[in-house]
This record gives sequence, structure tokens and C-alpha cells, in this order.
Amino acid sequence: MASSAQSDLSALLTGGASGMGLAVAQALAKRGGWKVHLLDLKPPPETVENATLHFHECDITNYDLLASVFQEVFDMDGRMDFVFSNAGIVERFDFFAAHPTGKPPPPPDQTVTDINFKAAVNVSWLAQHYFRQSKLSTNKNLIFVSSVGGLYRAPGSSIYAGTKHGLVGLCRSIAPIYLSNKEINARVNAICPGTVRTGLLEDAAWEFFPQDAFVPIEKVVSTVMMLVDGHDVGGTGLDGKPLEQAANVDGELLWGQVVELSGTKHYYRSQPAFCDGHMANCMKSTERTHIA
Repeated sequence: MASSAQSDLSALLTGGASGMGLAVAQALAKRGGWKVHLLDLKPPPETVENATLHFHECDITNYDLLASVFQEVFDMDGRMDFVFSNAGIVERFDFFAAHPTGKPPPPPDQTVTDINFKAAVNVSWLAQHYFRQSKLSTNKNLIFVSSVGGLYRAPGSSIYAGTKHGLVGLCRSIAPIYLSNKEINARVNAICPGTVRTGLLEDAAWEFFPQDAFVPIEKVVSTVMMLVDGHDVGGTGLDGKPLEQAANVDGELLWGQVVELSGTKHYYRSQPAFCDGHMANCMKSTERTHIA
């Protein structure tokens, strides 16, 4: 049974108890009018005190557990307005290590794939289900946290980069349907931050990065909030033109965007152009304009 207090907007964030997830959660709570649900394996620090923040212990790689938390959140709030698919890790093994000959090598550790991509697929699948039921919601959002590793090669974190590329493709592919379907009626976007100093790596590992290369966590938060609101603040295309001159926006609320964060700036990364007309026609045949 949904609670009677349904005036507050409802947000669900994976990886919400630390780093970028917690920072976004706190920003939502500071705005007021939000109930914010943090999904993670461990609770946030005890110093985080806010009546609007609700922690749910959840292994997001377990679909049944993840689905039960989504249902619990919906039962509590009677709606779902914003889902932040944020949880992610980087591989901790050498993908290029040699192994003894004469037998197959052991399987690679797929934990990164399970958390970064497979769980994000499940999050988007569940978000769609509860967006459909959120009849009072007028500004529904799903935001993926990809990475610059989803735009560029990253040999030292090859599986991580592969999963983040996958999130860019997933975002671009589901965004038109999530928006055009009147029952779902949700905007889907993705952010691709450069290096953000969080608990993703040990302190020593961060020393390999140029110190002026980090993206302030405040920039991540402001970009996420900007996407929730749907209006750009200071972004450009790679051509340096302001957003209002960038392709495929035309004054609409932001949807289907892949936003790269570099330092304190953000840029809109359009889908690559088709190689020729034959490919354009080929890909056009994959478009779906209706969901029964």
C-alpha cells in the first residue's frame, strides 16, 4: 500500500551511500520536496543526517533483491520520479596476464560487467516498470553514470571501458522510446565524467593522474541536477557552440544526451555520423516508434 504522503518526489540511487551517488542524494535532499532512497551494500557515514534519506541494503547484481527494493520504494512513496544508475567499479586484475599452457585459462572476473552494465540494464528495466505506474509524476528521469572510458579507449581498464561504452549505447537506444511512450514518459540521459576522486580506487592509484585532470564532484552534482531539470547551464558542443546551436536539442528538455565532463566544463557528445546513406537506411530499419 502506498503511503498517504505522496506530494514528495521520489528518487532511487544505486551506489548511493558514497561518492557521487551520496553527493547527488544530498543535493536532492537540500532542495527539499524529495524522498531519496540510497541502494548500496553499506550504509552512508553516520555523519549524514537527513530525514529524507532512506538507506536500503542491496546487492544490485541480484535481480530479485534489486526488484524487491524497487517495489518497496514504490510502495513507500506511491511514485518514482528519478532513477540514478550510478553504481560502478573498476577491475582489480590483469586482463592481459599470461597463463600456463596446455589447458584453458580460468574465466575472467566478470564482477565489473555484472555491476557496471548488467545491473544497469536491470535498473533501466525496473525503472520503466515503475515509471509506468507513476501517474502523478510529470518529470521522470533515468540518468546513467558512464565515463570518459565510455567514449575513449582505456587499455588499463579494458572491461570497465567496455561496460561504459555499453551504457552510452543503452542510453541512446532506449531514450527515444522511454520519452515517446506516453505511459513511460521519461527522459533518459547519461553523463561521462573524467576522473573523479572517489572511493573507486585506492589513494595511491590516484597519484598516476595529473592533479589538474580531476572533475570536481560538485561539477558532477550540478550536471546531474541540470539533467533532472532538463535545461542546460553553460554546456557546448565539441564545435564550441552553445547548446542552443547544438544538434538534436532545439529547445526541448534534455533527453538522449551523452554529456562529457572535463574539469569544470561539460560537452554534448553526439552519436557518430553514419558512414554513408546505405548505413543510414540500415540503422533506420532498427528504429521502433511504438510499443504495444
